[in-house]
Amino acid sequence: MPDLLIELFSEEIPARMQARAAEDLKKLVTDGLVDAGLTYAGAAAFHTPRRLTLTLSDLLANSPTLREERKGPRVDAPEKAVEGFLRSTGLTRDQLEERDEKKGKVFYAVIEKPGRPAEEIIAEVLDRTIRNFPWPKSMRWGAGSLRWVRPLHSILCILSDEAGARVVPLEVEGIVSSNTTEGHRFMAPGRFVVSSFDDYAAQLKRRFVVLDAAERADAIWQEATNQAFACGLEVVEDRGLLAEVSGLVEWPVVLMGEIGADFLGLPPEVLQTSMKEHQKFFSVKNPKTGRIERFITVANRETRDNGATILAGNQKVLSARLSDAKFFWENDLRVARAQKMQPWIDQLSNVTFHAKLGSQAARIDRIAALARVIAPALGANADLAEQAARTAKADLSSEMVYEFPELQGLMGRYYAEAAGLPAEVALACQEHYSPLGPTDDVPTAAVSATVALADKLDTLTGFWAIDEKPTGSKDPFALRRAALGVIRLLLVNDVTAPLTGIFAGAGHDLAPEVSADLLSFFHDRLKVHLRDEGIRHDVIDACLAMEANDDITLLVKRARALSETLATDDGTNLVQGFKRANNILTQAEEKDGVAYEFGADRKFAEDAAETALFDALEAAGPKIAAALETQDFATAMAAMAALRAPIDAFFEAVQVNAENEIVRRNRLNLLSTIRSTVLKVADLTKIEG
Repeated sequence: MPDLLIELFSEEIPARMQARAAEDLKKLVTDGLVDAGLTYAGAAAFHTPRRLTLTLSDLLANSPTLREERKGPRVDAPEKAVEGFLRSTGLTRDQLEERDEKKGKVFYAVIEKPGRPAEEIIAEVLDRTIRNFPWPKSMRWGAGSLRWVRPLHSILCILSDEAGARVVPLEVEGIVSSNTTEGHRFMAPGRFVVSSFDDYAAQLKRRFVVLDAAERADAIWQEATNQAFACGLEVVEDRGLLAEVSGLVEWPVVLMGEIGADFLGLPPEVLQTSMKEHQKFFSVKNPKTGRIERFITVANRETRDNGATILAGNQKVLSARLSDAKFFWENDLRVARAQKMQPWIDQLSNVTFHAKLGSQAARIDRIAALARVIAPALGANADLAEQAARTAKADLSSEMVYEFPELQGLMGRYYAEAAGLPAEVALACQEHYSPLGPTDDVPTAAVSATVALADKLDTLTGFWAIDEKPTGSKDPFALRRAALGVIRLLLVNDVTAPLTGIFAGAGHDLAPEVSADLLSFFHDRLKVHLRDEGIRHDVIDACLAMEANDDITLLVKRARALSETLATDDGTNLVQGFKRANNILTQAEEKDGVAYEFGADRKFAEDAAETALFDALEAAGPKIAAALETQDFATAMAAMAALRAPIDAFFEAVQVNAENEIVRRNRLNLLSTIRSTVLKVADLTKIEG
């Protein structure tokens, strides 16, 4: 069976599109071949800045012949029915078979679809793939109609086996397939012939092209860390930048350059961001001081002067970029030191946060007021919390953050420190945006956590107030992320506070039904969060049905305790016993038209197991009540689970619906006591199974 090699060779493909494009090529081609009956043993896709490559091993040389039998109408059916069957099969009447069945003779069509050579199918599939390739952005050039991310120059498409290699003939917009490709643009120009994938990869490497992106990335990182280590330095790890840079070069050449002494005093984050965003440089730091002192750049070619000219050019451009950053930094520091950032705060009144929610300054007023309200729940100083809230977004008006928006918050901390503000305020400037994602660190400093909560809660209550909620997959204001951030802040900092009260004091005057809808949104986000912990949705529902379900921390403590209890034999069996008791009681109440809620009387007990259940319930009730009073859900659950054995014994020993009506009513009231006792802990009716 032959192997297939495809290469689509073009001008440079943007690095961010390469990996996805290689996978799209693999999926589109393999799906098309399999749909046509061509199976294979293995497939692999590769990408460099100038080529997308796909190789398939052990492909069928021909698609199999297919034989299909199709049942038609009866022989004596109306002529129109027979004609319709003939049209659907593409056969004539004399090609149909007549077969005897119980209800008479029936027409059958036997359709044979002969197999086709692999070359024919590959050409069709590849032509369709190229013409309909799902690039995020594409262009049309010349007089043709083909759209590609950059001008497509050549198509290599060959089948190879023991007999040799043969070109799969196809033509797309004047580009004719061949068995040739090109090496490195500068170091090995010109086309060459290939005969298989192994030959292709080997010849590319001899012509200064590393086909595998992972191999390029590994080579870059290894050489960069080696050069840094030789100077007693470390490369700042950045996997995203590494993936991007490996998509910019076919033959990576790692060069380390120096940063001008005038710029070494800039904050390391400023240097790192400027070099990464503008020039795709890696930062190299001194591990003893944490200062960024050098940079790593990756060239796409070797030079006679070992990269000296390239480095000189890069350092010249870098100096210009860092001169701008230094200018911004020094100007911002003057404002911070001399005027405590006040001009920046004043400017926020001219910045619209949202057309229906006012300016950034108005929003800051709301956040500051809310921070003051919730500060005690987090053990924060209310004055510091308000000061931090009013300062935290000042850096949005700074020149540095205008140039590098990703540094917001971090620069706020630097400027707050320069202004001589309290350390808690400076830290809150940096941390109040966190957590941004599910794996982001959660602020634990009291003032930082307070401002972070107030910020996110103002966002959520504000957008709910103007009815701008997430719909389906659309969430333009990242409200799901904000709600998850609130949940994580509350849980990590062990904050017990009812959300409905906070909603009411957030300054947006939410109607009760809007507040309830927002709380439901939090509950949905909480289910997603706890599902990752392994807590089932029905366990959460059992806790949501209880009082104080707007206190996220208490709700989660209850859910975790219930989940742990249900993981035990006592917990699992208690649920079954509770459900049995509840079912019997519910049926009896419906039948009798009364509620058995008046309490059972021990004097009517007829069996030792019945008496034992009275004892167990009397002992459990106070324990559960005391535990719930102190929010000790684990103890409450343990007391509830201890009822398992006496409940089981009760059902084994007695018949609830006894003939004696007094005994029957007493036992039903006893079941009611079981139900009310258990439901104080969690609503086990919500538990599935």
